[in-house]
Amino acid sequence: MNKFKAYRIHSNPNEIHSGFEMLELNDLTSGNVIIKSIYSSINYKDALAATGQSKILKKSPLVGGIDVSGVIESSEDNHYQRGKKVFICGSGLSEVRDGGYAQYVRIPGQYIMKLPTGISLYEAMAIGTAGFTAALAIDQMQTNGQSPDQGPILVTGATGGVGSYAIDLLSNLGFKVIALTGKRDQDDYLHGLGASEIVYSKALFMGDRALEKGLWAGAIDCVGGGLLSWLTRTVQPLGNIAVIGLTGGTNINTTVMPFILRGINLLGINSADSSPVRRKKIWHRLATDLKPQYINKIVTQEISFEQLPEMFDAYLQGQIIGRTIIKF
Repeated sequence: MNKFKAYRIHSNPNEIHSGFEMLELNDLTSGNVIIKSIYSSINYKDALAATGQSKILKKSPLVGGIDVSGVIESSEDNHYQRGKKVFICGSGLSEVRDGGYAQYVRIPGQYIMKLPTGISLYEAMAIGTAGFTAALAIDQMQTNGQSPDQGPILVTGATGGVGSYAIDLLSNLGFKVIALTGKRDQDDYLHGLGASEIVYSKALFMGDRALEKGLWAGAIDCVGGGLLSWLTRTVQPLGNIAVIGLTGGTNINTTVMPFILRGINLLGINSADSSPVRRKKIWHRLATDLKPQYINKIVTQEISFEQLPEMFDAYLQGQIIGRTIIKF
């Protein structure tokens, strides 16, 4: 096989630099399956890794990109034959093994997902880690007893990839969804995904009492920090808060009062380390009862592989709406 293009990240204690390089298969981390990449996507985590804003890589150098879909080029794993359509989301890509920002990916077969019936290579990346994380949060909330008749669910960071899919999936399940955003020009987008109401973050009065008025039956929080602290004080009795993001900070300030007097639950959502069984279950739901209704609205742009480096700063600055798809 000839050399191919990859977006590689080099990390050392003093600096992180990244860019396109021409690689050979033997330059990649080990694996018994070779995938020819067709689509990938950009997640906030990808921007953190590529720019060094957060320490994502656990070894260096690595090809970036936590999501990829494509076609099996060659395989030493009997479960995967040449020509089969497959995808990978998370599973250590761009953390401990080379990721999806390359024209070819080499990976152990155990981390590969076969496309569920009804989902295309494009849709797998349109959903990607963002949609998978939203579905995982909803599944965990339902397991913990959340139901539409309890009342509305607040989704923070609502215009991002996870937030957008959370609104889509929740509304399709019959939940009333309230979107919280700092973007006052995205009302049509959020209502179009199924949000019944929109709350603007800059207009919030958070108060400082241990318990504020209970406003929501539950929440999916993509922000963290002070906003998550406020959610613990404003979720109604027995409500679930699915904790996903940290764009607003990693620290929270709360008391035991919401937990022992209202019985609220903080549910940590870790999509990266989900077991194969869990992944298969969630992706089956994403192909059936949780299949997004508004993928074409949530994917707001499709770019070429060469345009990838131009996008990272916009992600870090919170300027991106929905999802960005990369076509190889």
